[in-house]
Amino acid sequence: MNTQPQKIAIVTGANNGIGFETAAGMAEAGYHVVMACRSLAKAEAARDELIAKLPSASLDIILLDLGDFSSVQRFAEDFRARYEKLDVLINNAGILLYSAQTNGGGIELQFATNHLGHFLLTALLIDLMPDDPASRIVALSSLGHKGASIHFDDLTCGGDGGIAYGQSKLACLLFGDELDRRLRASGRKIKALSVHPGGSDSGLFTDMSDAQRSKLKAQVEQFLHSNASAAKPALHAALSPDVKGGDYYGPTGAQEMSGEVGHATRDPITGDLDVAGRLWSVSEELTGKTFSL
Repeated sequence: MNTQPQKIAIVTGANNGIGFETAAGMAEAGYHVVMACRSLAKAEAARDELIAKLPSASLDIILLDLGDFSSVQRFAEDFRARYEKLDVLINNAGILLYSAQTNGGGIELQFATNHLGHFLLTALLIDLMPDDPASRIVALSSLGHKGASIHFDDLTCGGDGGIAYGQSKLACLLFGDELDRRLRASGRKIKALSVHPGGSDSGLFTDMSDAQRSKLKAQVEQFLHSNASAAKPALHAALSPDVKGGDYYGPTGAQEMSGEVGHATRDPITGDLDVAGRLWSVSEELTGKTFSL
């Protein structure tokens, strides 16, 4: 059991892109960072790179495939065997697909990875979090949540990967909001917040073909900012003493693609409490985990 007094953070998808920069920012802030990654080789390479940049960084690696719920369960068990507490959970990892894919349980893979895996991970670890305003759960949404909806009758979205991606990122934002409401209702001081990174050439693009990647970058390249800048909303939500539970942060520049961090705009559907409640129930059903606060 790791009993060091240092504050502990988990960053999912910490081996590249925005997750890598988020892990770097949390380590620089003095946190012991658990890098939750699918690939051990990529995670070890990222850890070595982080230590080269920040020799004082305190890092650990635990394997996690968010699309595989048994992997999420193993991660939680491994984390609990190593650590007695968790101060910050940054649910960063995500995939972007342009074809219909499902996980081993037949669930649309983006919905399973981007939302359900993080829902389950949070449910399995939230009891380790001190009941303190500095304890944070940060959900990574996206500008892609705008105009999306939760297709409760067909979560595969008819096999349309783009629509399914928007659905998954809307689910991330709805989950962050609903979690904070439930934390407040239970009298807890832990804060749940949501963010979006704006536009960046992050690891999401690696799942595209070369032609798809080139086309998308040509369309948005003028708006893109660095992964280090794209990580700032998550770091703000995780570290700032001034944030409020339920807040949603992102870049405030043109089209919210880049710029200084501030309150981000939401799709009106995020205010529909019936949708948020139904998503919560469906998420418990699909993960097989009742979320206890």
